[in-house]
Amino acid sequence: MFNFIGKWIGKLWIKVLLLLVVLGIAATLYLDNVIRHTFTDKKWSIPSTVYARPLELYQGAVLSQDDLKTELQLLGYQFVKQVSQPKQAAVIGNSVTVYTPEFQFSDEIEPARKIKLTFNKGTVSDLSSDDSAFLIRLEPVVIGGIYPSHNEDRLLVQLSEVPQTLQDMLVAVEDNNFYQHYGISFRGIARAAIANIKQGGIVQGASTLTQQLIKNYYLSSERTLWRKAQEAVMAVLLEVHFTKQEILESYINEVYLGQDGPRAIHGFGLASQYYFNKPLADLSISQQALLVALVRGASYYNPWRNPERVLLRRNLVLDIAVREKSLDENQAMLAKAQPLTVGEHSVSGGKRYPAYLDLVRRQLQRDYDAESLSSDGLSIFTHFDPLVQSTAEESLTAAIKKHTSGKTTVPLQGAAVITRPNTGAVLAIVGGADARYAGFNRAIDSRRQVGSLIKPAVYLSALEKSQQFTLATLLNDDSYQQKLPNGDVWSPKNYDRKDHGQVMLYRALAHSYNQATARLGNQIGLDNVVNTIHRLGVTENIPELPAITLGAVGMSPLEVAQMYQTLSADGFYTPLQAISAVIDPSGKQLKHYPLAIEKRFDAATIYLLRYALQAVTHEGTGKALQWLIPNFAVAGKTGTSNNLRDSWFAGFSGDLQAVVWMGRDDNESSGLTGSSGALRVWADIFKQRSQLPLQNIPPKNITISWVDGESGVGSQDTCSNAIPLPFAQGSEPLQEIKCLHGVDKVLNWFHELLE
Repeated sequence: MFNFIGKWIGKLWIKVLLLLVVLGIAATLYLDNVIRHTFTDKKWSIPSTVYARPLELYQGAVLSQDDLKTELQLLGYQFVKQVSQPKQAAVIGNSVTVYTPEFQFSDEIEPARKIKLTFNKGTVSDLSSDDSAFLIRLEPVVIGGIYPSHNEDRLLVQLSEVPQTLQDMLVAVEDNNFYQHYGISFRGIARAAIANIKQGGIVQGASTLTQQLIKNYYLSSERTLWRKAQEAVMAVLLEVHFTKQEILESYINEVYLGQDGPRAIHGFGLASQYYFNKPLADLSISQQALLVALVRGASYYNPWRNPERVLLRRNLVLDIAVREKSLDENQAMLAKAQPLTVGEHSVSGGKRYPAYLDLVRRQLQRDYDAESLSSDGLSIFTHFDPLVQSTAEESLTAAIKKHTSGKTTVPLQGAAVITRPNTGAVLAIVGGADARYAGFNRAIDSRRQVGSLIKPAVYLSALEKSQQFTLATLLNDDSYQQKLPNGDVWSPKNYDRKDHGQVMLYRALAHSYNQATARLGNQIGLDNVVNTIHRLGVTENIPELPAITLGAVGMSPLEVAQMYQTLSADGFYTPLQAISAVIDPSGKQLKHYPLAIEKRFDAATIYLLRYALQAVTHEGTGKALQWLIPNFAVAGKTGTSNNLRDSWFAGFSGDLQAVVWMGRDDNESSGLTGSSGALRVWADIFKQRSQLPLQNIPPKNITISWVDGESGVGSQDTCSNAIPLPFAQGSEPLQEIKCLHGVDKVLNWFHELLE
């Protein structure tokens, strides 16, 4: 009986063992298939890189030496006494020598070159280069990336691009038997087993570089015997099918080497840029050793948080490399004498300019799917100007700090959008008081009452009827009431609570008189006003209600910028555009975003409106600009919503157009008018960044006529109250006041006295 049971159990065990062998063979064949069909074609998810505009350098360029230094700092250049390699700069007196690296722009590859610039009074007075180029573009600043869901970022390199000393140190420290084993190291297994037995659990691994690569590629990081067995089998299979060089290259591109906010730094190529602002080929042995040190624990050995700890680890790496005969002892001694020399720990590219990157993503989604953007390694070139952005951030932050009261728990907020007239290029976006916060983007998503910013649309609608309305047409600014369809009575009031009687049209806009504007809007028709707003570029639905004439319309700063863009571009609609071009990793241009122009308004009508918007800054609600930016022609409009909830200013010069908003997120009073709040920020930006004053050149069908400054009736230039005003040809005043001169004035005085 017992013999029978024993035989039965023996046969059962044989069957179980056979089954396990079959399952093992099947599993091995499956894993072998996985290795062969996925490793060669391994496609890392390479995020898209978003670049700013390249800074163009040429003789006569308007650029200060300080601005160039700021740009070079953003690019990670090292400032040295004498330049000897790319990404270095030297400042001597009023000259700067720069060694630019080779770079793939959207249109061509530009070679590395050494250039020298001389500055004089805010311009590049002289430029020379080693290849006699007269126009040179600095490589653009990286402003962020569009990452895959796991947020891994890497810069792929070939093994030939990796210094041999770095390869040798990596192998010596992490797997000194790499070139002898076949995926697993029995010596390492024995060493780890002893350590694990002593501790009563798995406390030490015996992973080779090949096993580490398998774990990162295919497996989890859990410490179980099944996972380790699977890892070992796959490591052997990998070694069977691929060369040591292929395995090492993949490891160098895969290994985790740091954390930049939400962005994970993978591979030595990106780590070199992240820690040293240099390509791998330019790293010293000391710097190479530091990167190898990070393999053991990038967070634990973070050079910015734990410099002393990583210094000891770096020196240990050098000692091990000498011991394993992978590095000359003299080289190691010289390297150990060097400081860490890591670059400045800057804000994550993904966090540096979140508001602008938000616009880039939204515009890219029209042409690319999310997977392509986060995994195809695209290079996205934009119109972003880091110098303008920096000024906008600083100006808005300073104003918010000035006006923030400690009595409220809800802080003042703000937003700004800056574009280029005539092209619609978006240069800068500030999404809130904390420009680094990647949350709610007020520049794009906050829809606030625009107040008087809408009024130019009302007056533009009127001026299109040139035979009925001119800049000199008298408008009634007395109390105004309008009965609404529901029986309510709408009775708008002026900000100063005063009636101003009969005022010329351009002054009603310049002084932002509500009563005159509401009456005018009703006279020309709300449908015409809404149509004008849409033609200016606003796509959202706008109800035809009387209050829209005074800005009872919710818009984002970006939408307002689109509306004023058309005014700054002489009546030509140009869609706001953040992106200029997209190229793939090979340098092939996938898409170009050309300038799109559509004429929507007559040149004469736009000229007349712009004249009135200039009057805003000369004599109206924006006249503070006369002393904030003296002797510099601009045009614009203040905007203030009810109860001082929103402070706006929108306007333009010859080379910039900008919209600034200030207010509170809870929609309570900010205590600021358009003039006391947003205008001051706008003025500070333009004072520092605008180089070209507005040149409102009249078209051929505009004539200049003299009118009486109060009545708007035609006059003579010799009359004491006469002012010149532009008119569309055929709309000039027919009546003319005759002025008395000399003896005629005396005789008229006696005549009136006798009467």
